[in-house]
Amino acid sequence: SLEQPSSTMGPEFWNGRYGEEGFAYGTEPNDFLAERVDALPPHGRVLCLAEGEGRNAVFLAERGFKVTGVDSSEVGLQKARNLAKQRGVEVETVVADLAHYGMGDAQWDAIIGVFCHMPPPVRARVLASIPRALKPGGIFLLEAYTPAQIPLKTGGPPVPELMYSLDVIRAELAPGLVEEHAQELVRPVVEGTYHTGNGAVVQYVARSV
Repeated sequence: SLEQPSSTMGPEFWNGRYGEEGFAYGTEPNDFLAERVDALPPHGRVLCLAEGEGRNAVFLAERGFKVTGVDSSEVGLQKARNLAKQRGVEVETVVADLAHYGMGDAQWDAIIGVFCHMPPPVRARVLASIPRALKPGGIFLLEAYTPAQIPLKTGGPPVPELMYSLDVIRAELAPGLVEEHAQELVRPVVEGTYHTGNGAVVQYVARSV
């Protein structure tokens, strides 16, 4: 997960957080991803954005997907590789800043963004790149906090412009996807140390055409 309240919360911040004992967001997958995993093309190539310590990538690898996790934190991704090894699966990891990472053209059967909070220009670049990076029939799945999360104080960056909404997603995604699920809601988000209760989230699934 990537949450950048300011320019000071780049790789050094995340290396510090992921350098703590245990797993910042636990080792179990995100609930929304787990609910929707059967919508992903079986055994496909999956890109997990801002994958952190690997909980979602490892979950997908256990289900036969070929998974690449990208994150700016080498410390987080080392824990992801360790978790994969413990679980007997392989996950490719790429240390990269999403401001510069190239997802390619028609490379992925699914792209996953779980609490992938970025500065607005980076978010716009990433969302604009997703449709062309997906293969035909590929899935984009996202869960992230909305601005309504800030007063709840149960996780996420304390800065509204880093949050998502359906309006933001629809405005910044390039054409080429058909929505399959789009909802803003409050649900329990209890994941590790840093996601600690009811969360105001947006959930989004769309398929490449």
